[in-house]
This record gives sequence, C-alpha cells and structure tokens, in this order.
Amino acid sequence: MSSIDILGMDLNLLKVFEALYEEGGASRAAIRLGITQPAVSAALTRLRVVYADHLFERTGRGLRPTAKSEELRPVIASALEKCRQSLLLASPDGDGFTGRTLTLGLSDDHELAIGRQLVDLAKRSAPGLRIIFKQTHSMVAGDALMGRHIDLALTAGTLGSQALGRKVLGTGGYACLIARQADQQPVELTLDGFLERNHLLVSSGGYVGVVDEALAALGRSRTVEASTTHFAVLPSLLAGTHCVATLPSHAAHALAKTSAVVCCPCPIDLPRYSVELAWRVDSARDPVVRKVSGLIGEVLQAMGAHDLVLGHDGVQRDLTGSV
Repeated sequence: MSSIDILGMDLNLLKVFEALYEEGGASRAAIRLGITQPAVSAALTRLRVVYADHLFERTGRGLRPTAKSEELRPVIASALEKCRQSLLLASPDGDGFTGRTLTLGLSDDHELAIGRQLVDLAKRSAPGLRIIFKQTHSMVAGDALMGRHIDLALTAGTLGSQALGRKVLGTGGYACLIARQADQQPVELTLDGFLERNHLLVSSGGYVGVVDEALAALGRSRTVEASTTHFAVLPSLLAGTHCVATLPSHAAHALAKTSAVVCCPCPIDLPRYSVELAWRVDSARDPVVRKVSGLIGEVLQAMGAHDLVLGHDGVQRDLTGSV
C-alpha cells in the first residue's frame, strides 16, 4: 500500500476489518455493522487487495486472523480510536457514548463482584455505551492493553509498564467459602479446622498460592484437592463436599449472595493486594475511558469496607492471583 493510496481508500474498510477481527466471522460482522454479509465479503476482498494479504483464513468456527492481520490490528485500532475521539470533540451534547464499545479486562472475581452493578450504572449515566468484559489478570493485562485487545484493565497487582497510566484504587483481602449445609449455623474456621479440610485452589498457573506461602511460614501445610483458573466454578466444585476455598473477599461475598456457599473469615493472616486500574497513556483523554474509569470507582466505593480498603496510595507487591 503506497502513501498515495490513502487518497482513494474508503476508510470504512477499517471498520469492517475491526468487526471481522473482533467477531470472527462475516455474518457476525455484518450484524454488528448493520450491513449485509455480501457487503462485508466485498469489503474483505478490497482489504485483501489493499494490504496484499489474505488477512483472514476460514476455519470450522469462522475466520482466523493471519500474521499480517495480527500486525495490522493495533495500528488500525489506534487509527479508529483517534477518529472516534475526534468525533466526540464535535458532539453537541458532550457525551457521544452511543455506539461506543469499551473492552474492560479483568479476572472473573472482579467481574462477579462488580459486573452487574457496572452495567446498570452505565445504562443510567452513559446510555448507548456497550461494555465488553474480557478475562485477564495482572501478568498479561499490560500486553493486552498495549496490543489494544482491551481498553482498561482492573487487576489485583501492579502493572509496571511506563507506557501505561495506572491508579491504585485500594487494597483487597481474603475470605473462605464452604458448601452451605441445611440449617447451618454461622461458621468460624479455626486454623486446625481450616487444615482438616481439603482445599480448592484458584490459580492462573501452578499448584501453590499465597495460602501455602503463609502456612509454610507457620510450619504448616494444607492438602489441595484440585486447582482451577475460574472463581465462578467454586460453588459447583464445593457442592456436597467438606472442602474449603480461599479467595478475594469481594468474590467470596458475591458468590455467597447468589450460590449455595457460605462465606467465613480466613483463619490465617494473608498479605493484602493492590487493586489497580490501568489504561494506555494515549487514551487517557478519551471521554469513554474516563467515564468508565469513574464508574468503576463508584461501584468499588459502594462495595463496602469488608471487600476493599479505598484510598491506599502505596504500591503493593505484585501477586499472581493464586490463593
């Protein structure tokens, strides 16, 4: 593609590329863009000529980006983001949220705790804004932001890249979950009672978490029965067992409200972790990014002191999320 080709190029082709990349198929991209599937296919044909590459390969589940598409994706995403920001400056009412989509990267413990409240708050204060929740954690969120796969990241732990803006929203702690029994009285686990149970570990990788580190310092250990990467499956894994799971308190309280599990205090002292919001520096002035950042702060404020200690300014050590 030569530099003069931009004069004759239909820039709407970039929107088609974005939709094809994110939706993974021509029919879904057509629905998203409000055009016909043949129109999407025709646009893809033109894109292939412009970039001298096949761009997307057909698989049994849709379209898969080629290596060239992976290279183009952050560049095109950046260009479209700048175009959208320019249109927001011309918005007569000053909001311009209708039709905008923001992708928030977060682990499912935070999604369980704030997802519904964030959606409800956005519906009231930013009508027309669409939010996509995308699974991530502190070890990969920085790359996801820089690759423009997400627009904001809410993480447990520090993101150290200087190319990212970040804000420490507070610190979080831990609680335990056990299966609810019929006519069960309030439960207070002792250390011995805690260690008598088999444990379910939630970890992004490995079989050792912060609980094991704390127990090792006491000269004790636990029996881990199984490990999973998702907090949301804990009620199912705990059902009908004598097992216990240790997890961030905000997720424990959220699961206890909607599932057949009981939340109780953790009987050992565990280090608190930072809760941080991160974004690309070049999107800091985007009204949509700023709006959703503010809404996340409002939701966390409403969660209560038992889930999050707000206003902590120090940077905590990075945790993997393994508990």
